[in-house]
Amino acid sequence: MKMPFEFFIALRYLRAKRKQTFISFITFISILGVILGVMALIVVLSVMSGFQTALREKILGTNAHVIVLNYEGYFKNYNELIDSIKKKEDVVDAAPFIITQVLLSSKERAYGVVLRGIDVEKQAKVTNLEKQIKSGRLADLNDNGRENNLLIGKELARNLNLYLGDNITVILPMGQMTPMGMIPKMLTFKVVGIFETGMFEYDSNLVYANLHSVQKLLEIGDTVTGIEVKVKDILKADIIGLEIQKMLGFPFKVRNWKEMNKNLFSALKLEKTALFIILLLIVLVAAFNIITTLVMLVMEKNKDIAILKSMGATHKSIGKIFILQGVIIGIVGTFIGGFLGVLISLNLHGIVSFIERTFKVELLARDVYFIDKFPSQVDSLDVFLVCLFSFLICFLATLYPARQASKMDPAEVLRYE
Repeated sequence: MKMPFEFFIALRYLRAKRKQTFISFITFISILGVILGVMALIVVLSVMSGFQTALREKILGTNAHVIVLNYEGYFKNYNELIDSIKKKEDVVDAAPFIITQVLLSSKERAYGVVLRGIDVEKQAKVTNLEKQIKSGRLADLNDNGRENNLLIGKELARNLNLYLGDNITVILPMGQMTPMGMIPKMLTFKVVGIFETGMFEYDSNLVYANLHSVQKLLEIGDTVTGIEVKVKDILKADIIGLEIQKMLGFPFKVRNWKEMNKNLFSALKLEKTALFIILLLIVLVAAFNIITTLVMLVMEKNKDIAILKSMGATHKSIGKIFILQGVIIGIVGTFIGGFLGVLISLNLHGIVSFIERTFKVELLARDVYFIDKFPSQVDSLDVFLVCLFSFLICFLATLYPARQASKMDPAEVLRYE
């Protein structure tokens, strides 16, 4: 029994329609892959940039941009040095400090911490310590002539169960030598303030006292450990540090915040680069989908390509048709992915807070990470590089199918038609 001619026409139409539907689906998957890749890259790079910025602000809020130390240890005449340093155009202000390790002993427990002796009036001009105080005042370290006052971190106050007005004993392990051996030196301090930097390490291991109290505890006279310097441009701290080093000479040594935190920020930069490379693989997968789409399109349209060539179309014009289709996929996917990535990055803190409230989870543990908020900062250069790489990958993915289409021999295709 012969099949009607209309049946064969309908069957061929359905096959062509099915092929077209499948190619359209593959095209949609290709665009979706580009969107997800670009979006993920922008969000992750924004989080890394935000983390670096937040961490830098936390560190520089507690520490000065540049510090001046002495190879011989404690040194005198620090006021004259401060006046000399402040004369430099790029320097905002400078303040002396003393730093040492001590043991804090309360009624319940003891805790080893870093004790910093500061000039209260000058300290407020070189760091953000005054803004970080949650209870009490920075001026209370010198209030009414009382020298033995202490400013402690929030986490340390919680660990030692201390409150404003409580007394605590500061023990210096290397004390006085007596016939009975080494006796640690002890001095009673009063807690007059509690600060919170947002960095767990600082809030649990750092305490402040005024300069004279620490000098009395250490019995070092009118000497200091170093000088803290605040500069106008934190990114030029290394250059300004070198200028100060040349001015002061030996035996002074100058260190800047970049040098002191080099390993930390180098690790963050390496991690950001590694994540960029890894997540770029998502775009590469989408590029393979683009290749598949265009190869199938060439196979389906081989007769049309042969007819165009027989009518005078050049190899270059045929190749441009398929390159244009792949480029359109890349442009649409990159634009939508870039828009969604920036949108999510700008609202990431609210999104994370919503997830934490809804699912009762903590995505950023304060005792593990240096910061207490989920950071995100959109960097225009990162967005540009992501979009550029995405477009280049999509463009390169079109070259092979376009080349195959342009090399097609029309006589071979139309021989049996």
